[in-house]
Amino acid sequence: MSASTDRPRSGRREATRHRLFEAAVGLISEQGYGATTVDEIAERAGVAKGTVYYNFGGKSELYTALMEWGVSRLADTLKDAVPPSAPPAEGLAAVLRAGVVFIGEHEALARLLMAEAWRTNQVWYATVRQIRTEAIGVISGQLDRLAAEGALRRGVDTGLAGSALFGMVVTVALDWRTLQPERPVEEIHATLAHMTDGLVGAPSSAPENDA
Repeated sequence: MSASTDRPRSGRREATRHRLFEAAVGLISEQGYGATTVDEIAERAGVAKGTVYYNFGGKSELYTALMEWGVSRLADTLKDAVPPSAPPAEGLAAVLRAGVVFIGEHEALARLLMAEAWRTNQVWYATVRQIRTEAIGVISGQLDRLAAEGALRRGVDTGLAGSALFGMVVTVALDWRTLQPERPVEEIHATLAHMTDGLVGAPSSAPENDA
């Protein structure tokens, strides 16, 4: 089989998987993972039930792939938000804004990731690690750059601080979408930016002279 023949088939399969992901996101955000069936996912996606099993093997495998897909989309969005050669403070601000915008545009997916990923009795615990290393890692990376420039307060654990900022972005963005959707995103981002002032813009003290 030629490569040109493989590409259309691959594209069709990816499109089918995307439809299944979108259907699963909507249903699970509406009624929870346990109450959502393969039949419902297939019906909403407009495909036969067997298509789910062909592409994933079952509901659990579909959901695992869905979570990985969702985290990758979020992480890629955060990575792409950092302007080339931007100072780390500017990069951090851009990442936080991108997180808010992503959640605003993919609210159901964000709710799903936050509600389900940290359930310790689920088989997709690896998704938590993926969020930690890929999505939160983008924020922590900007904090590491600030620390390297001496523009981060002494003693800040950039890994924990990255998790804190990520949690802040998610909480504030979902609060915005739920309770204040009429507010412009720039207002939300400005507030988040101000809340990083305790970390950013506070250069470490110059090293003491040995003399």
